[in-house]
Amino acid sequence: MVALEQQVEPDEARLDPGALERLDRHCARWVDEGRLPGFLLAVARGGRVAHLTTYGARDVAAGLPVRSDTLWRIYSMTKPVASVGALTLVEEGRLSLDDPVGRHLPAFAEPRVYEGGSGEGVRTRPAAGPLLVRHLMTHTAGLTFGFYHTHPVDALYRAAGLESSVVPGASLAETVDLYARLPLQFDPGTQWNYSVASNVLGRVIEVVSGRPLDVFLAERVFRPLGMADAGFQVTDEQAGRLAELYGEAEGGGIEPIAGLPLRGRPRFLSGSGGMVASAHDMHRFMEFMRRRGELDGVRLLARETVDLMTRNHLPGGADLRAFGSRPAHDDPGNDGVGFGLGVSVVVDPSRTRDPSGPGTYGWSGVATTTFWVDPGRDLTVQFYTQVRPRSSHPVFRDLRRLVHDAVTG
Repeated sequence: MVALEQQVEPDEARLDPGALERLDRHCARWVDEGRLPGFLLAVARGGRVAHLTTYGARDVAAGLPVRSDTLWRIYSMTKPVASVGALTLVEEGRLSLDDPVGRHLPAFAEPRVYEGGSGEGVRTRPAAGPLLVRHLMTHTAGLTFGFYHTHPVDALYRAAGLESSVVPGASLAETVDLYARLPLQFDPGTQWNYSVASNVLGRVIEVVSGRPLDVFLAERVFRPLGMADAGFQVTDEQAGRLAELYGEAEGGGIEPIAGLPLRGRPRFLSGSGGMVASAHDMHRFMEFMRRRGELDGVRLLARETVDLMTRNHLPGGADLRAFGSRPAHDDPGNDGVGFGLGVSVVVDPSRTRDPSGPGTYGWSGVATTTFWVDPGRDLTVQFYTQVRPRSSHPVFRDLRRLVHDAVTG
């Protein structure tokens, strides 16, 4: 266990202490009003943590406070980590972004695409081209989530027991085979749809490496980068530091809900959202990314590979709103934001809803966790709480604006 620590004063990092105090007070109001249990916020520039705040509880009923060593379910922030794992295999020549997924997972060898109808009357046709590994990493594969409720293929996922992306008790291999039996929403590469694709990528990693996903990432990412607490389960020693998970209650406020089954090794190892980590772990990961593939003398990826990962891969420089499948992604928050290999990427700051530097990349998790790296400002930011909201939590927008206000140069 290693706890994150503040390393420099804000003004040394060209951050306005007064603006950071306003940011803290704003986030604290969410806690004081009963809308968040507690939070951790860290801001670093040039790799040095210049602002670190913990506030409120990691377990409200037990009265346990958020601390700098608290463990968090990071859910979809797992995706960039899985992408880094896959890219280590690409650099070794064991995997290519242009490999057909069916080469490694035969169930995907002949994908079919939705053509019309619904339920048992769905009509499909052969896909216009193969489903490639790059389509998984850019979420242009034609896969989906059952909880969208916006397309007949979403309904097929729910009918197959996949509303939460996995049939209870199923393994990653069994789940991915089930995905393969369902039609794609669209031809691979023709639209963007955030989906179960990173679970499929996780299974590709397992097949290519010959290692279970959790073992592979521990050996190839967590240990080399010094992510001491990161993993897919918590030990007895770690359990007391794990934050309780909450959901938004119908009458307002929050209430405890069931989270990832982290006690004991899970049968379903999710490359989409299975990780638990501390702020120190994710600071190490962000630093590795900010430094373009190297940390403390350990080079995990070539600079060019990190540059490839963090540039927009949507065709013609499109953003998520323009290239996203509708109506699921027709959202003003997607204006000016593209997608790389497992991370969002700001392509046009003049069109983003919230202040963002060009090339800023990162991702968020469903329990209201987020991180981003702003290369132009040499800035990294991470925020953690544990609330699964009914829709996107407004704290994300406030964070972007208030952190932007704190940068003085």
